[in-house]
Amino acid sequence: MEEGLFSVSGAAPQMMGPPRRKQQRWGELLRLGGMFLMGVMMASLGFLAASTHQLGFGQSAVIGRSAAARQAARMPMGVVMNPNSASSFMRHAASAGAVVAPSAVKSAISSPKIQRNTAMNAALPLVGNPAPDFKATAVFDQEFVDTQLSSYIGKKYVLLFFYPLDFTFVCPTEITAFSDRYDEFKDLNCEILGVSVDSKYTHLAWLQTPRAEGGLGDLAYPLVSDLKREIAEAFGVLSDEGVALRGLFLIDKEGIVQHSTVNNLAFGRNVDEALRVLQAVSYVQENPDEVCPAGWKPGDITMKEDPEGSKEYFSKVFE
Repeated sequence: MEEGLFSVSGAAPQMMGPPRRKQQRWGELLRLGGMFLMGVMMASLGFLAASTHQLGFGQSAVIGRSAAARQAARMPMGVVMNPNSASSFMRHAASAGAVVAPSAVKSAISSPKIQRNTAMNAALPLVGNPAPDFKATAVFDQEFVDTQLSSYIGKKYVLLFFYPLDFTFVCPTEITAFSDRYDEFKDLNCEILGVSVDSKYTHLAWLQTPRAEGGLGDLAYPLVSDLKREIAEAFGVLSDEGVALRGLFLIDKEGIVQHSTVNNLAFGRNVDEALRVLQAVSYVQENPDEVCPAGWKPGDITMKEDPEGSKEYFSKVFE
């Protein structure tokens, strides 16, 4: 019998030598494999923590909490961050309770869309600043015409409104409502421009569809084509679905945005309110020593913008 395979010491032989060494080697390999996997996990968590810190989450980020710790802290699993500093990508991941992988964080940092949103969020607000200029093709009176926003500077106010898509449902109610009240805006030296991401051909087809069939019929103002979505993006109303939210911007004769509202897709805007705001803007620009209180309409009293002068208004309203 070959030495090292069996050893006889009484009645029963016992395994010795190479088989035992193989068992030891397998145990060592399993132990090393476990250490390797643990190292990978720790490195991944370290990378994720560093990445979230770069994104501005700071100490408000909580990564991979245990169930007990999450319950104690009342935080969901995954990444919980400051909603004012996190990108929409990471906020959605956190609100869904998802664990954000390091690769996803890296992709978020390098994503052009995230970088675009970050740049937009860091930019100056539109209200009180010059409106982004654009030149585009519009449809007016059944014809294709060139339109440039800056061409109205020094001449007219502009009410610029965005809507999602042609041949939809809420949109024609808004578009025709503004058209039916166009003369009231015109009397205040204001032009109206409607904008969507549709082509000029789609605009034309919708204008040639009767209102009774969901179309627009003739309109009193141009519909601008923003097929490349550059105008909607410049005004900050381009949604994740690639269509414009219901943004409305009132731009004065100097090209400065004086007022803006943005509605989500499911509900329309109020033409009366848009007209009221135009009247208020026009009034205070013609009377720079006065300001308009809440709900002001032409004929209502205004107030002086100083502690003493405003008392005259308050004494009349609250006497």
